[in-house]
Amino acid sequence: MDLLARATAVVGGTMVALRRFSAPGTQAVGQSPAIPKAKKQGIMTLKMPTAKGWEPGHVPTAAPGLKVNAFASGLDHPRWIEVLPNGDVLVSEAKEQPAPPRTLMDRAAQATMRRAKAIGASANRITLWRDTDGDGVAEMHEIFLQGQNQPFGMALVDGTFYVGNTDGIVAFPYQDGATRLTGAGRKLVEFKPGGHWTRSLIVSPDDTRIYAGVGSLSNIGDKGMGAEEGRAAIWELELATGRARIFASGLRNAVGMAWEPATGVLWTVVNERDGLGDETPPDYLTSVQEGGFYGWPYCYWGQTVDDRVEQDPALVARAVTPDYALGGHTASLGLCWMPAGTLPGFPDGMVIGQHGSWNRSTLSGYKLIFVPFQNGRPSGPPRDILWGFLSDDEKVAYGRPVGVAVGPDRKSLLMADDVGDIIWRVSGA
Repeated sequence: MDLLARATAVVGGTMVALRRFSAPGTQAVGQSPAIPKAKKQGIMTLKMPTAKGWEPGHVPTAAPGLKVNAFASGLDHPRWIEVLPNGDVLVSEAKEQPAPPRTLMDRAAQATMRRAKAIGASANRITLWRDTDGDGVAEMHEIFLQGQNQPFGMALVDGTFYVGNTDGIVAFPYQDGATRLTGAGRKLVEFKPGGHWTRSLIVSPDDTRIYAGVGSLSNIGDKGMGAEEGRAAIWELELATGRARIFASGLRNAVGMAWEPATGVLWTVVNERDGLGDETPPDYLTSVQEGGFYGWPYCYWGQTVDDRVEQDPALVARAVTPDYALGGHTASLGLCWMPAGTLPGFPDGMVIGQHGSWNRSTLSGYKLIFVPFQNGRPSGPPRDILWGFLSDDEKVAYGRPVGVAVGPDRKSLLMADDVGDIIWRVSGA
């Protein structure tokens, strides 16, 4: 039996039994999660639903008091959203470009990811969507910027538009109301491509710095830590001088970032390592300390050592424990701060787009969730905003949540769905 068949058999053989006994309450979630003891996987659990998309009239399920509609559709793997001050909505459309497979496991993983529409030809563009009549649906659509290298994060500061391409941050001149940018742009910072390819961006509250999430090349430093130099980190770029440095490290794949406005603290969501079990370790939401080290690859959730890795005791000793667990392999990617009153019945808190990962026998994620905050900290269990992206038998994905943003009207949320190729809009019913 080849490895692809073996991986499918292993996953299929465990799926039914685990589905019968699993429940949301068993997930490692919250400030003090119950994280199961690590169980090393000889052959990694590899499970991914087939990408199907949405039939006409079929939409995600919204929480009571909310409704959902397609703000924009017909995109090509939309990943991230940036709402400009004039209300224009920018969407980056890009897809992972896989390296040539080197092992049977590589082939199995790539076949699975291709079936899930997670890899393939990349549009490499940013599109602009404008709701001209305020009805919650974009009537105007333009190609804002094309010819990029897997664009993801976007930011606008003082007439300059910044793009987080997989190989670095590029800057373009921008005039208010522009519907298209041209030219090659100025590259300000270079990042190593490959591996976790997304490069999220966020501007500091005083508009003087940009922060960028740069994920690891591998799962646990599999190609040596020299290959991981400058990765598994959040970078800080000082706009006035062009100086760039690592702001925080040991973050395997920090993607979405958001500012908590009362404290001015930066928060991020991080995708943790694979191969230790369905819930071990959990992905997480955490505040980001300047100079903080968060464990990867040596340890997780504080000083829990991963003995698959050659250790660095000094780094383990100063590893920061994350603030809030989000469950194992939820692939929490999107993150934005949502002020109270944006959606009816929701207080201040963070909204998280959970893409769903592959290293679980019973899938998790595949929903849009909310974590309430009080006094600058998480203050309770998560609440579901949107779900129904996955079929009951977990064989089909209608959609997968990615980037999230508060809508231009400040009374709605926008969420990118890279399987449905839709930007969903959530508002009060």
